[in-house]
Parts: sequence; C-alpha cells; structure tokens
Amino acid sequence: MINTGDTAFILISALLVFIMTPGLGFFYGGLGRRKNVVNNMMASVFILGLGIVLWVLLGYTMSFGGNTGGIIGSFDHIGLSGYTMTDLLDPEAEGGSIPIFVFAAFQMMFALITPAIITGSIAGRMNFKSLFIFIAFWSVLVYYPLAHMVWGEGGLLGAGLGALDFAGGDVVHISSGVSGLVLCLLVGKRQNYERGASYRVHNIPFVMIGMALLWFGWFGFNAGSALAANELAGHALLTTATSAGAALLAWMLIDVIIQGKPTLIGACTGVIAGLVGITPAAGFVPIYAALIIGFLVSPVCYFGIILVKKKLKIDDSLDAFGCHGIGGMFGGVMTGLFAEASIGGANGLVYGDAHQFGVQIVAILITIAIAAVGTLICAGIARMFGPLRVNRRDEQLGLDMSQHGESAYPSFNGLD
Repeated sequence: MINTGDTAFILISALLVFIMTPGLGFFYGGLGRRKNVVNNMMASVFILGLGIVLWVLLGYTMSFGGNTGGIIGSFDHIGLSGYTMTDLLDPEAEGGSIPIFVFAAFQMMFALITPAIITGSIAGRMNFKSLFIFIAFWSVLVYYPLAHMVWGEGGLLGAGLGALDFAGGDVVHISSGVSGLVLCLLVGKRQNYERGASYRVHNIPFVMIGMALLWFGWFGFNAGSALAANELAGHALLTTATSAGAALLAWMLIDVIIQGKPTLIGACTGVIAGLVGITPAAGFVPIYAALIIGFLVSPVCYFGIILVKKKLKIDDSLDAFGCHGIGGMFGGVMTGLFAEASIGGANGLVYGDAHQFGVQIVAILITIAIAAVGTLICAGIARMFGPLRVNRRDEQLGLDMSQHGESAYPSFNGLD
C-alpha cells in the first residue's frame, strides 16, 4: 500500500537535491577565474544529462537491483525494466511504502551531485572530452558499486560491516573528494602555481548564490534520507541546520583570528564544511553532537586545505578534497563517536560501543581505497581517447573559449 505522505515528501526531497548540482555550478563558477567560469559551470551541467541517462540505464540496477557478493547489485533491471509504477520499495512496510520509481528518482539526484564535486579539483586545466569520459566511467566503476556496498541490499560496508552513513559521507563526499585529489595529481598543477600565481575568486556573489542553493538542497539531501516524513527526517533536518550554522560561525572566527576580518567566501565555505561533516551523522547523532561537529569541522577543513595546497603544494583548485574529502572523513569519525542507538543505527564510542567507532574507521579506509584505485582506472581509460589536460596555449586563453567557444563576459577586454 502506498503512503502518499511519505511519497510526496521524497518527491520534494528529490527536487531539493536536484537543485544542488546547478548550485554547485554557481559555487565553482564563482570561485574560479573569469576565463574559466563557463567551463566550471558546464562541468556540473553536463552531468545533469549524462548522470540521468546512466542512472536509468545502469545506475539503479547496479546500486539497488539485488545483490552480487555485497559489491554490486545486478543487471536484472537495466533501463529500470521489470518494475511498474505500482511496485513499492518495501511492500511489507507497516503503514505503507513509497514507489520504487520515487526512490530511484531520489537516489538519482545523489548520483548527479557526487561526480560534479570532483570537477572542483581540476578546474581550469582538464580537457573537457576527457572529463566527460572520466565521469561516465567513474559513475559506473566507483559510485554505483560504492552506493550498493553502503546502502544496498546485502552491501559489504552497510549490511555486512555495519558502517553508518546516513546520507553519503562515504558514498558521496569521501569518494568524490579522494577521487578529486588523485585526479588533480594526475592532471598536474595549473600554470605558475608553484610561483605563487594569484588565483583570486572572481565572482563572490556567484559563490553566495551557490552556497544558498546547496544549503537549501541539503535539507532534502539529509532529511529525505530518512525515506519517510517522520520524526527522523525532522531530526536530520535540525542536525543539518545546526552543524552548518556552527561551522559558519567557526570559519568566521578563524578568518578574524588569522586575517583580522570575516570574509563572505570564508562564511560560505564554512557552511559547506558543516554540511559535509554532518551528512553521515545527521540521522544518528543527538543535537548537541551536531553543534560539536559543526564547530570542529571548520578548523579541520581550514587547516587541511592549508596542508594540501600550501604545504604539500597540491593544486586542489577549488578545495574539493579539502572540504568534501577531509570533511567527509571527519564526519564519518564523529558518527562513530556520537551515534546514539535511540535515534537510529547503533551506539558510538561516547555511548559505550568502541566497535562501532572502529567500524567507521575501516569503512572510511575502504572507501578511500576504492575511490583512489577507481580514479586511476577511469583516468587510464580516459587517456585512451586523448590527453587529460589541455595544452599550454588553451589553458592561458581560458577553457571557456578553448573548450566551449563562449565567454561569460564578452564585453570584458582587460587582462585576466
């Protein structure tokens, strides 16, 4: 029997998660250089088409269509075949269930935003054709198996190991952040990066718009992961808002201490860090823990970005690893620390279960390994069709013109 209230809630949540990918386009577009803003936005936009088609053809069945060894689903439902509009996600659920197609639509939105995060690490220098091929293979070889392992029936990490990941700490943020780090190492640094070239944010209002769309969509991202319009969804929404707000204030404080002034870019980045940190924990930890996670994730990501970019000289262009990779790992660890069984899942270390804390660490390490190896394989496949990186002249000209023949600001005639 269909539960119309839950169904309506998940449909709305799916729409909220959908808007996150265009929102990420604004966020990355504003953070990059003027000559690359179209390319940075296009890197999110093309995934809307590619990701939807791949999900319908292969993604759902590989992620949730049965179980093969705990690693992958099956190929029994290619093109969503074998289902009808009346098939329910859980026909035996007390009080009714939601249609499989509604669940598939909700999960599809996660499959769009996740690979889009990776593109921030290689902004301004990757060949668009190679990026397209890479994202296609990465979705199939990394995201779909990982989604099954954590959330699917009989999955290795979720059902098997017992790892807790409410809305995508492992599946979304660690996988994309680590993949972004590996890919940016393969592609190499931007020109003049070692000589301290200025890569100033070119459009702060775009960043603000992107943050607002991401935060708005994130409520559907986390609350919708309860898969019902119930008390758990309300709890997840509140922990999401709490962590993001605390992280925003914490990043502002860091800006004041280190730079003497609060910055809008810092505030927006703090929000994203707080949202990433709470994602795996949103439906498992109490409200006070969301405050702690938010206040701590900002300094963890702030100094993690400094370590990656300034100390190790790794050109993670728009901090995809710095925010999503590091923040996702931190959130997974905090889930193992503060999870409370009375809310959902299991007890963490604070509530007497050291085992769950260890399980979270193991799941993070396995996710890192899958993402790193998968990225190397997908990059190798992409190289078979052409170079990963644009040539020196095209990079100097800007990827907007060299890759797309468009300019975001055609009336601008100055030097970039």
